[in-house]
Amino acid sequence: MVTLNKIYTRTGDGGETALGTGARVPKFSCRVEAYGTVDEVNATVSVARSHAQAELDATLSRIQNDLFDLGADLCVPNEVTESETKPSALRIVAVQVTRLEAEIDAMNDHLQPLTSFILPGGSALSSHLHLCRTVTRRAERIVIELASIEPVNPAAIKYLNRLSDWFFVAARIANDQGREDVLWTPGANR
Repeated sequence: MVTLNKIYTRTGDGGETALGTGARVPKFSCRVEAYGTVDEVNATVSVARSHAQAELDATLSRIQNDLFDLGADLCVPNEVTESETKPSALRIVAVQVTRLEAEIDAMNDHLQPLTSFILPGGSALSSHLHLCRTVTRRAERIVIELASIEPVNPAAIKYLNRLSDWFFVAARIANDQGREDVLWTPGANR
């Protein structure tokens, strides 16, 4: 359990922050950018939840918890070796990825195949889910960049990739199961 008695510590005033290991790094480091962007995804999910009904709201709540797991995963470098007396770092695991895949498949069963790319929009909920999708894609790009510099849990990358797909399909569901999707018309304004 986490206990926060004091919110400000002044330890970041010099432009550094602590990783989950306690190591100090610049706030602009790729690792901090990665888990900071995951936190941003989580904030966009909270806005989407304010438009969601019970079942979707509960699913989005679970995703928010997964996103905190992902942030915890990313704030502890993979090369950290842990002793038997120290608890393992929290990591995203395969079951979290496969759960998203199963949910995508179940939602997709209610949708007609796409005949065009769709524009973000339609209902307020759909619009917010598209925002979740695009911020998730940015987080994925940053985590992949981090993985090119130092080891990253491969399940973390897979989770972000599936999550952006999940948001896309959920946005279509939120648009009256795709019937209210806004279709792209190539060159419409030439």
